[in-house]
Amino acid sequence: MMTAGDNAVQEPRPNAFGGLVRYEKAETILRIAMDMQGTAEGLSLEDIQQKYSDTPLSRRTAERLRDAIERVFPQMRQANPGELPKRWRLPTGTVSNFAAVSAEELTDLATGVSLLRRENMLVQAKNAERAVSKLRALMKPDSLTRVAPDLESLTEAEGIAMRPGPRPRIDPAIVAALRQAILASQKVILHYKYRGSGKTGYDTVHPHGFIYGSRHYLVAWSENEQARDFRNFALSNIERVEVLELPFIRRRGFSLQEYTERSFGVFQEEPFDVVWKFSPAVAEDAKEFLFHPSQKFEEQSDGSLIVRFRAGGGLEMCWHLFAWGGHLTVLAPEKLSTLLNDHLQKVAGANTPSPRAKR
Repeated sequence: MMTAGDNAVQEPRPNAFGGLVRYEKAETILRIAMDMQGTAEGLSLEDIQQKYSDTPLSRRTAERLRDAIERVFPQMRQANPGELPKRWRLPTGTVSNFAAVSAEELTDLATGVSLLRRENMLVQAKNAERAVSKLRALMKPDSLTRVAPDLESLTEAEGIAMRPGPRPRIDPAIVAALRQAILASQKVILHYKYRGSGKTGYDTVHPHGFIYGSRHYLVAWSENEQARDFRNFALSNIERVEVLELPFIRRRGFSLQEYTERSFGVFQEEPFDVVWKFSPAVAEDAKEFLFHPSQKFEEQSDGSLIVRFRAGGGLEMCWHLFAWGGHLTVLAPEKLSTLLNDHLQKVAGANTPSPRAKR
């Protein structure tokens, strides 16, 4: 006899795959398989552990997922025989028929294009737009027809407005030339307008990458005898680029990620230990911010929040701290507290009405 429980919706339960429910496991296996096909170097167990769950999977779970993919797709091969860590990939076309693009995914890509345009990254926006067009061209007509109405609605709902306020003007041709030089590891001569003096000079550099923020910068190793080190060049201040037929060797051990994490913003400075205290009134808001990748939160009994991290860039920290008004106290270092107070006094002095203005 059928009971009420027979018709009840059964909630998926955690299983041996480290808490992945049944439908999530199938989706995860397909995602990993598609990535195994879409990469030349293949995926390692460490990649599977880190990329396919909100929290890192156990190594045993990653092994089970890899084995499940091999059972479904016996074409799976090790991409780097004889090397460690082992990496696996699938031949082109193995999972192509399983890959379907949703309206949400296309919308997110279109949103990304809008964000690039808003940040005045026009070269990247055009390339991303072309990629979206190619992706749509590969979709089957019935699939494209099915997602088109949802895509239109979502795009309208998630439209990105142009951010008000000043933005740097950047010549797309300069960005395109620098990107090609980075890919080819070619030296370039920058004709650069220096902000301090307003004069234009030139510098032979080895371009390594870009940093994007409120201002966009080229990170390059300078051959200038007074530098002989990595420097940040504002893209809006580069007036002309000459790409030389001279290759350079990338600096061994240089990581753009590690380079940027040394600083709070883009200004390079010797890192120091930072301790900020947010009042109870803004503590919950502060928890939503990623101030720095090395940050640590310490909740206090009175509801306040202490944030600790290590980075340079004191001036840019001060610019950010202004936004928190009187709800933030710099506990360390003392030089940052002094720098913040100095700037507060300068701002207050610059905005004090003159006697004539008061009348």
